Amino acid sequence: MKELSEKLISVIDAAEPRLRKISAPESTKPVLSGGWSRKQVMAHLIDSASNNHQRFVRAAQQESLEFPGYDQEGNMRVQAPQEADWLLLVSLWAAYNRYLAHIMARLPASKLETPCRIGPHEPVTLRFVATDYLTHLVHHLGQIGAADAT
Repeated sequence: MKELSEKLISVIDAAEPRLRKISAPESTKPVLSGGWSRKQVMAHLIDSASNNHQRFVRAAQQESLEFPGYDQEGNMRVQAPQEADWLLLVSLWAAYNRYLAHIMARLPASKLETPCRIGPHEPVTLRFVATDYLTHLVHHLGQIGAADAT
């Protein structure tokens, strides 16, 4: 997990300056099909960090993990990211992910095969959850121009 943690730090270090260069007005404009703005994508990535933080920590302490699914539209509605300060979102995202990298590097090797069921999906391992987290992050950063497209 140390290598995955280092890759996450590398992604954050490359993306954060790109994100900070995006103006507040530009951050509110739709950039994805379906009308999502950069602010909404960043809020989604913060949700992902928050959910995965709990998944990593809980799975490392239990024999298996049962975790609810993700209500993307409900979360957007309640959090109203379009009304949030762009640089606040960027700072929160970057700091949260640096902390996740810290956690990832310390996940016990003995817990990486812990089965994790998220919502109605088939169980996957904690290792898969952590690896998929980074893949998901890079995909969305690429969509908003903050990482090389994958």
